Order: sequence, then structure tokens, then C-alpha cells
Amino acid sequence: MDPAAQSTQGLVMESNSSLDEVAEQDSVLHEDNEDDFVLEEIGDCLDDQQGEPIVILEPKKGMMLDSEDDAVRFYKGYAKKKGFGVIRRTTRHDEDNKLNYFTLACSRQGKAQYSSKNSFKPNPSARMQCPCKINFSRRGEKFCITSVTLDHNHPTSPSKSRLLRCHKKLDLDAKRRLELNDQAGTRINKNFGSLAIQAGGYDKLEFGEKECRNYLQETRRLKLGAGDAHAVYQYFLRMQSKDPDFFHLMDVAEDGRLRNVFWADARCRAAYESYSDVITFDTTYLTNKYSILFVSFVGVNHHGESVLLGCGLLSNEDSETFIWLFKSWLCCMSNKPPNAIITDQCKAMQSAIEEVFPHARRRWCLCHIMKKIPKNLSGYEKYGNIKYTLSNVVYDSLTKHDFDEAWVEMINKYDLQENDWLHGLYNSRYLWAPAYVKDTFWAGMSSTQRSESVNAFFDGYVNARTTLKQFVGQYEIALRDKVEKENHADSKSFQEVIPCITHYDFERQFQAAYTNAKFQELQEQLRAKIYCYPTMLNKEGLLYTFGVREDRKIVCEGEDGEIKEKRFISEFTVLFNQGDCNLQCLCRLFEFQGILCSHILSVLALMEITEVPSRYILQRWRKDFKRKHTFIKCFYDDMTNTPVVQRYDSLRKCSYQVAENGAESDALYTLVMDGLNELQIKIDVHRASHEVQDQHTEKVVLSPIPVRCLGRPPSKRKESKINQVVKKTRAKKPQGKTDVMDLLDANLNG
Repeated sequence: MDPAAQSTQGLVMESNSSLDEVAEQDSVLHEDNEDDFVLEEIGDCLDDQQGEPIVILEPKKGMMLDSEDDAVRFYKGYAKKKGFGVIRRTTRHDEDNKLNYFTLACSRQGKAQYSSKNSFKPNPSARMQCPCKINFSRRGEKFCITSVTLDHNHPTSPSKSRLLRCHKKLDLDAKRRLELNDQAGTRINKNFGSLAIQAGGYDKLEFGEKECRNYLQETRRLKLGAGDAHAVYQYFLRMQSKDPDFFHLMDVAEDGRLRNVFWADARCRAAYESYSDVITFDTTYLTNKYSILFVSFVGVNHHGESVLLGCGLLSNEDSETFIWLFKSWLCCMSNKPPNAIITDQCKAMQSAIEEVFPHARRRWCLCHIMKKIPKNLSGYEKYGNIKYTLSNVVYDSLTKHDFDEAWVEMINKYDLQENDWLHGLYNSRYLWAPAYVKDTFWAGMSSTQRSESVNAFFDGYVNARTTLKQFVGQYEIALRDKVEKENHADSKSFQEVIPCITHYDFERQFQAAYTNAKFQELQEQLRAKIYCYPTMLNKEGLLYTFGVREDRKIVCEGEDGEIKEKRFISEFTVLFNQGDCNLQCLCRLFEFQGILCSHILSVLALMEITEVPSRYILQRWRKDFKRKHTFIKCFYDDMTNTPVVQRYDSLRKCSYQVAENGAESDALYTLVMDGLNELQIKIDVHRASHEVQDQHTEKVVLSPIPVRCLGRPPSKRKESKINQVVKKTRAKKPQGKTDVMDLLDANLNG
């Protein structure tokens, strides 16, 4: 019988007089234990036996359920549909240890308790003394609902119920597949991904990767088609049949060979409506025999995480190809160009951007530039000193003048006048130096607090050895993971509240408005406020000028030439208009990243400002703003999901229950096996008398002609003189010995 039917079958209304008696008896019992209870998550002992309720009845006083299991199953089904979690509290047993009374409550019940030892980095808590609860008391062999409170003091979300721990479960089939894949050496993320693909998406699973990992740890303790291009073409046709808003363009030459491809699904297109202010354009080689260039348009969502805005495959790196790609992307995005775009230093790409996005602010990825320091400067004697000095010049220069002055001083101090790489960087400083670009909003894509390679959306999924056919599958896996990661971040911001670390009212403003990730960034600035000392320098009417001294430590070269950490005082200027509460800091962190800096926060505290204007609470980082792309269902495709595979999966799912029942006893096992043998005989007879052949005629897109990528082949690239000396020395050195050159080589390569 269906578990939901079992749950509802036992619901019986008893007479009012009997209920009043039970309620009166239990009220005394409950009052004695109201403040003395132990929270206990509803376990998985019932989950293997239950299914999701089809008909949900609202709990009412007087309902009778056949057993404790039915009572728990009924209330959990109701909670899942309503969008909240369930915990057990206040259980009471009789002298024979038989359960007489228990309470089920909302998982956000109870007073928040923050266990973090560091008060400046408190752990989030979901508890907020929610009053929702239901009391059960034994009536013979059944359980009666004696009191019900259905109201919550927080919002609920049915769509996020599956992410709550009490609603997660691992069925027998999933456990078996996890065990077998683990024995075969499959990593847990791939293991879990296969289950999600089989189920049809993460939202179809009733468990997460954490549950799979925990289960495997527990068990351990206890003991494409004919051609690449044609495969991609067929993939696009299938995706467009599933998703009418799926956009793709294929640039095919006259001889039918694929040259360039661009595509974006409905979610990418909708996400761009919210995150069109700044994008990054990243390139990655799929260095198979075609040397295909994979490109991605990536933005940053309201959690500060990467969000995909479109993809492309290019067979060339000239300006004409990039212009075709950018125009295709612009057409896909309703001809709305981005405000700012981050790219690498490719000249062909830069000229294409100037033509297609003439009004967009451009800059180079600072991470790519800083990664080239060892390659271009490691040959100098004082390389370590140069590296730290260059880092300080780049990140600690507040103004353009400060940057220029510090750069010239570095060049002269270390005799770097002849270094062409540094000379080229300085001439293009307006495209990459923070002091020159921080007047534009970059959504935190170039901050020292986090990795700047946010555009590496497919890291861990696509590498230099990925073929074109393999890429299609990896693309889907990466997209599923990123979407699920955003769903989890949304759920955490919705369910959990990070406590304030100060008593300032404006911190509570940001706590109520921002996602958890962005609120933590603001709290980081509040912590840095400890080292800021504001002083009023001038006042003209309502306009104040403050000087803020920040005490911090930097790594630099000491007087003895050694690299050491020293205390450093930075001076910042903050302008404050008391009339409209307008603030501006010399560091420009708010303009650059959208987060108020510690210098402005120190001035707000000094001026006793309790509430900041709404213009400083960006809609981009808000958790209560409805974004279109979060309501769009993602359509995924499996290139191996042929009709034969679909029929196989359907039959296999149907056989799970038969196998599970047949394993209960020898008699049932024999019954199932006899039935299967009879069925196999019928199948053999049918196959002998029927032969079905499917023939299809399809348009075929040929794979691209192998092309040579830009630059010298790796075997012919120029090397620095010091690397040439190292190689010659290593070739002459007898094998098995280690000398100074080995250590030098290891340091150079890093």
C-alpha cells in the first residue's frame, strides 16, 4: 500500500470529551518538560519505508494515527510540502519504556546558540524560536494529536524543502550504486553526479553529496557518434527541441566543415538580465587534433559565484572570428552590451571588443598578469625582492600618482629599465592597474581577498586533453554543478542568519538585505575597522572631510635587503555630506566592489549614523530580490540517452521494487525467479518472430580541419639564458646525483 495512504488511513476523529481528557492530562506533562528538552533530528529509520505523500492533510487536534511511524511520516510529509524542517523534542516513556508522549516541531525552533570561539567570526544558526509544533499522546496502540501550532515566525519555501536534512534519504538502490562505484575507484563527486544524471537532475534526488559521502565513510568504518562536430550538432538539435529559448549558431564553411559555434540556454540568457554590469571572457584550448579554442562568457551572481552567460568553440584566433562571436553573443542577449568586460591581453580580441562593444569599459585580468611574474623576472638576482615590491606597487597604490611614483622607484632601484615586459605593462597600465580601473564597478572580480580566476568556470571539468565530444558531456556536468551550488547558496541565505558582530544598526540593515556571502564580506570590513582611526580634518557647512589612518602589516624589503613583515600606516580621505549622507573614500572599494569599506564604516560610527541610504545597499547583492533565471528550469541532455537506453532505464527502475521484495525470503525469491524465467522464454519467442530495424537519414556536419594555433610550438619556444644553462648542466651531470643546479631549477619551476 502507498505510504501516504497508510498515513491517512489511520486518521480518525474521536469524541470531544475524550480529547479534552487527554489534552488535560498531557498539558500537565508538557508543562513539566517545556524548558527541559533535547533536540533530536528525525532519523532515517523510517525513510526507507516511506514515499512522498500524494495527499497532504493539515494536522488538526483530535486526529488519530496508527503508530509512531505513521505520526512521524504524516507530519514530515506535511512539513515537506509546506517548506520547513522537522525536529523531535520532549519525549516521555512509561515504566516499561513504552513511548507515551512526544512532540514534533519546526527545525528552526529553539534559541540560537553560536558555538564559534571567535566572536568576530560567528557561525550561522537556523534557529529563531519558531513556535510551530505538534504534540502526540498514546491512546491504546495509536497516537492522538492533542495540540497543534501551525504558525511560523519566518518564511517557508516548499521548493527548498529537499535541501533540509530531515527530508533527505538514501534508498537501497542508491546505496548499492554508491558502494559499487566506490569499490571501482570512482571519486565521490563523480559517483554522486551519476546518480543525479540517472534521476534526471539534482532536484529529483532526495539526498545530497554530503549524505553520499557520509554513507560511504560509514560503510568503510563498518568493514559521440561518428564524428565530433556531428555529435555537437545533434546535441544542439536535441536541446532546442527541449528548450525553445535555447540559442545556438554554427558557422559552417562551404565544404560543410565546422568553423565556429556559439550557444546559450534559457537560464544563461535570463541570468544576463541580472548580471549584465560586468562579464569576463575566458579562453581555453581543447588541444585535440583540431586545436579548438573553447571560450566562455562568465558573470558573477548575488553570492559572488561564477554564473555562465554563454559558450563558444572557435577554430581561429583572428579578429574576424572574435567579431563573429561577440556579435552572436550580443544578438543572443537582445543587443544589450555589458558595462564592463575583463579579458586577457590578446590583441585580436581587443580590436574585436572595440568594434562590437565600443562603450564597454575594458580591462585585463590582473591574475593572468601576476602569474607571469616568475616567467619574466625570475632570472634577476633579487627576484624575491622584486616580486614583493611589484606586488606592493600594484595592490597598495591608492591613486594613479602613487602608482606611477612607486613604479618608477621600483624600476630604478632594481635596474629594470631594459625589461620589455615591464615596459609594456606600464604603457598599458590604464587597462589593468587597480589604481587606474577602481573607479568602475567590477563586482569584486579583481580583489585580493579571493582568487581572481573567477572566469575559470570549467576548472576541473575541461582540460587540455578534453576532446570535442567529451566536452559536450563535461559542459553539462559543470552546468548542473554550478546551478546546484547556487541553489544551495540561496537556501542557506534563506534559512540561516549570520549574527551581527557589532551593535551598529547599519550592520543589521545589511544582515536583513544581503546574501550570507556578501554580508560576510561586509563583516570583514567591520573587523578591519578596529585598525582604522578617523579624524575630522575640515568642515564646510554640511560637508565634512575626514582623515582615516589604517594600521596594517605588509611584506617588503628591509634596510638590510631581506624580505620581512613590517607595520605600515596608510592614510585615507573620506568625504561625508551630512545633508544627503553621501560618502566617498579614496580607496574606492564601494565603487570597485560594491561593499562599504572599513574607512567609511569608521566614519559612520563616529558620526553616529544609524541607517545608511538605500543606494549603499546594492540590489545586486540582495537575497530578497526575485531574479528571473532562478525560476527557469534547466534542460539537460545525455548524448548516450538513446531510445534503447531509455527503455532499459525504465525497466530497471520497475525491477528495483521486485528485486527488493524478492530478497525478503526464500519463497519470494523462488517466486520472482520463476516469473523471470517464464518472461525470458516469452522474450526469446518474440525476438525470434520479430525483427525491427530503424534507419535514419541525417544531415552531417564535418569536423573542422586541423589548424595551427598562434605562437611557436612548445618545443621551439625561446628560453631564458639561465634556463639554457640549467639544461646543459643537467645533461652533463651523471644520473642520480643532486647539485645546486637541481635546486635552482626546482625554485625556478616552482
